[in-house]
This record gives sequence, structure tokens and C-alpha cells, in this order.
Amino acid sequence: MDEPETIEPIFPIVAMVASAGGLAALAAVLSHLPRDFGGAVVIVQHLEPTRPSLLAPILGQSSGLPIREARQGDRLQPGLALVAPPNHHLIVQADLSLALTSTARVHYTRPSADALLESLGRAVGPRTIAVILTGAGSDGAEGARIVKQAGGMVLAQDRATSQNFGMPGAAIQTGCVDAVLPIDQMAPTLVRLVRATTGSDRPRSAQEE
Repeated sequence: MDEPETIEPIFPIVAMVASAGGLAALAAVLSHLPRDFGGAVVIVQHLEPTRPSLLAPILGQSSGLPIREARQGDRLQPGLALVAPPNHHLIVQADLSLALTSTARVHYTRPSADALLESLGRAVGPRTIAVILTGAGSDGAEGARIVKQAGGMVLAQDRATSQNFGMPGAAIQTGCVDAVLPIDQMAPTLVRLVRATTGSDRPRSAQEE
């Protein structure tokens, strides 16, 4: 069977992934993205699998973007942030719709950063901007590699502002991270990259801004 054709959207897709310390880091980034942000946003935060999540409403309190928990069949769109629900991997499909799956845990967790990033690399390719934020373990490192191989961009939070440098550090060790940034520089960098990307072939690197 032929592989599904990758669709390259006219807008970039920002995938933010985090674990330990992620709530504060995600809030710090989302609170500084403007209402007219031209990219779609998808978020994976490692969550307690057996409890309903309040992550989306909590993040929404400090963000100008609408933020809600992702549902099966949702479609990526600019200016909307979708959060993976507990105990489900969030997968981006070739038609830019979202699938929620209960397949095996990745790095002992579901939702997994790798599952999201790998799907984006395959479905969206060079329009992906992966953001690896604070968190324990190495989830997201292999996804970062796939995003980079597909022509996308990878940003990682620096050690000084990370509560836990495991996830950013593992991504950096792959050699696939374009820029390592303190948390207060992440949102301004994303705004510049998304503005530069709209209508162009791919994001410019952070160093080019």
C-alpha cells in the first residue's frame, strides 16, 4: 500500500512538548503568543492517566489564544492550541486531522512527545516547529530527530530555565536542535519564525532572525 501523501499546509505548526515543570513553561510561552498568531499549536504534557485534566483551562487563563483539549477528528488551524488528553497519544494525520490513540506507551507515558512529533514529521514535514520544554527522561528526542530529517525546525529550552533538563538535554544530544533558548525567549522566537514562515517554503533558523 502506498504511503499517504504528505500535505504541506500554508501555515506552520508549533508542537510544544513537556513533562516535569511543563505547566509553568507552557504558560510562559503561551501567555506571550499574540491573538493573531499565524501557526497552529499542539501540546503534549505528560499527565496522570487516570484523572481528568485541567491543563487546557489553566493554560487558557493566561493566553490570548483559544486553548482546548483535542478531540478525535479535530483539524489543525492557525491561532488555535489543542492539548493532548490524558492516556491518549495525539497523532497528526496526513490530512491535518487529529487522531487520539490508546496504543502502547512510549517512554512509559501516554500521551508521548515522540508519538506527536514523529507524526508531524511524517504528515507535515518542513512546516513543523518542535519545541522541547522542561521534563524528565528522553521523550521527544527521537521525534526531534524525525522532525529535523523532514526539514522542520527544533527549539529546546535551556538548562538554566528548565526545572528538569532531561527532555531538552536528550533532544540537544541528537544534534538536531536549531536553537537552545531560555524560556522567556521562546515565544518571541516563535512569533518571528511563524511570521517569516507564512507564505515561504520553510522556517528560517532562529540564528537567521
